[in-house]
Amino acid sequence: MYEHLETAKNTENLKRVVVDPVSRVEGHGKVTLLLDENNKVQQARLHIVEFRGFERFIQGRPYWELPVLVQRLCGICPVSHHLAAAKAIDQLVGIDPVNLPISATKLRRLLHFGQVLQSHALHFFHLSSPDLLFGFESEIGKRNIIAVLNDYPEIGLQGVKLRKYGQEVIRMISGKRIHGTGAIAGGMNKSLSKAERDYLLEDIDQMIQWSADSVALIKKVHCSNLPYYDDFGTIRSNYLGLIQPTGALELYHGGIRAKNDNGETIVDHFDYCNYNALIHEEVRSWTYMKFPYLLSLGKEDGWYRVGPLARVNNCDFIDTPLAEAARVEFKAHGGEAMVHSTLATHWARLIEVLHCAESIKILLNDPDVMGHDLVAQGEKRYEGIGVIEAPRGTLFHHYQVDENDIVTKANLIVSTTSNNQAMNESVRQVAAEYLSGQELTEPLLNNLEVAIRAYDPCLSCATHAVGKMPLQLELLDVEGKLIDKLVKHSDGQIERS
Repeated sequence: MYEHLETAKNTENLKRVVVDPVSRVEGHGKVTLLLDENNKVQQARLHIVEFRGFERFIQGRPYWELPVLVQRLCGICPVSHHLAAAKAIDQLVGIDPVNLPISATKLRRLLHFGQVLQSHALHFFHLSSPDLLFGFESEIGKRNIIAVLNDYPEIGLQGVKLRKYGQEVIRMISGKRIHGTGAIAGGMNKSLSKAERDYLLEDIDQMIQWSADSVALIKKVHCSNLPYYDDFGTIRSNYLGLIQPTGALELYHGGIRAKNDNGETIVDHFDYCNYNALIHEEVRSWTYMKFPYLLSLGKEDGWYRVGPLARVNNCDFIDTPLAEAARVEFKAHGGEAMVHSTLATHWARLIEVLHCAESIKILLNDPDVMGHDLVAQGEKRYEGIGVIEAPRGTLFHHYQVDENDIVTKANLIVSTTSNNQAMNESVRQVAAEYLSGQELTEPLLNNLEVAIRAYDPCLSCATHAVGKMPLQLELLDVEGKLIDKLVKHSDGQIERS
């Protein structure tokens, strides 16, 4: 069913192209392509060239440190790591997610809706909208949020304020916009005060309207570039994510649902605490990122996508009205049971922004978020597994502890890891379509990156400085001789050598 491109069958007479590093994503990675004499892509790989070792160095720490410690994995989605770890250590104190105090559950959900809203707004408006508004091959100076603010001030400002609002939700609950506290073993450390709740309510209707406007914007952009947008980097894949018992879209807690490319169910409402019986990870020598796959389908056919496209594809409905209407329209556009367009991920992402805004309003009007029954405890356990839908997709945290409450083993499967094979396949598709001979052009660099950016990857799941990274592309012959080279400097200037 799927074309698997891990090794070139014969490397004779192949040319090697290297894009290093990929820009406007969170983390450092590079792309290598092998081309035959007709410039047909024989191999495409996205390499993750960083190693951080979180799974190893959290061993030896007391479990109660984990929700604060592991969120240092990322400055963009720290709340997702915070809550996944908290859900795992809930189990270490004998509390399953369904038995958490109701106020604690609703506060965590509110916190996570703020997280997903701000992260999605950051990715779409700051990182991806320049490509979508100005074109993939527009001049380099246009491909940034400053250009969006100059040419589309209303759109740019709405994006900035949407993100700020999501961060304010996080700040009100956890004390800080980034790397705050809130979730603890068995619950939460504080509730919202009435003043904090009222402060957030002041702007929520405006956020809902701007979120709805963003869905209309991406629909217009996508549909005005057909069939190009439907075909760009598009692949068929399996899809995986959490789902509510009702079949509704779920971001905080549920069972695992996986569907194949025809929309047929592979597993449904699967208990994520048994994820090891569902998902295995393959290690490959040329990257630090693993390749997860569904064990029942094997390495060749079992790879899958997670994230907004997977979640909107997999769910039966969304339980907020405006987002549900947007989902129905989105699925009708695809014309199949599943929407496979890689660029349609942006559309699904903004539907989730709308869902988050609607859900935040519902929770802010719920008195339970100001309740004081926040912590519960049961019988001690020695293993805990927390799973949540991070902005980029399903996130797994798995810990084991000893009798002294010290972490002895940890396993993390982050969302970008699950999308690893899909990103590699999309890179291959775009390279095969847009690479032309030995003449390397700057638009080629951005076309490859546009495909990667659609997945919103956090390549190291780490915080990185604001700004552009230099990018270099080299074309070599089979003997390693340099044929052509382009360097994009941090100021956006292109140099050929």
